Amino acid sequence: MDSIVKLASQKAVVIFSKSSCCMCHAIKRLFYEQGVSPMIYEIDQIPNGKEMEWALIRLGCNPSVPAVFIGGNFVGSASTVMTLQINGSLKKMLKDAGALWL
Repeated sequence: MDSIVKLASQKAVVIFSKSSCCMCHAIKRLFYEQGVSPMIYEIDQIPNGKEMEWALIRLGCNPSVPAVFIGGNFVGSASTVMTLQINGSLKKMLKDAGALWL
């Protein structure tokens, strides 16, 4: 779990994803379309991905991906991120974390 926290704090936006997950694709696209360049970890394509997935589950990610961290803090999965986008608070979080300048 420490490795997840360490990785999540290395960039303003970090997404733990699986390359075959359609919701992961949608969330990544949401950030890209806003001009955010997140750090993405495709846990199905890295050697210790299964351990990372279990750590994400222990952190409260259910389902385990997509798991979005903004400013080093766990935000949630796709439904939480979409709710934040719809109610307008995602943009403020991104600005506060330094992921957006406008």
